[in-house]
Amino acid sequence: MIFEEIAEFQKDLKNLLKKYRTLNDDLEVVKKVLEVTPDEKPPFSFRIDNLGVETCIIKVKKIACKTLKGKGVNSGLRLIYAHFPNQQKITFIELYHKNDKENEDKNRII
Repeated sequence: MIFEEIAEFQKDLKNLLKKYRTLNDDLEVVKKVLEVTPDEKPPFSFRIDNLGVETCIIKVKKIACKTLKGKGVNSGLRLIYAHFPNQQKITFIELYHKNDKENEDKNRII
């Protein structure tokens, strides 16, 4: 599986790393999981529909973050990615904390 990041995702990650120092390690765990099961797996992740894009856009709601001890997968971090099954590729689009932002940026996804 190939993993890519758009520039805006890299900015999100850089800003969140100031607050959540283990985020790079936590994302490596997420990548290992996505290599095995890249599709949505309710209740942890679900597909975002009605955006007018051809590929599969998935929002991961439950990411375990070591910095947020005791929270487990209920850390509040959200990850949006595009899955391209024919190319065996995942592109990370957005990363945010649910307290900082209510919903994903639909313009960025499109």
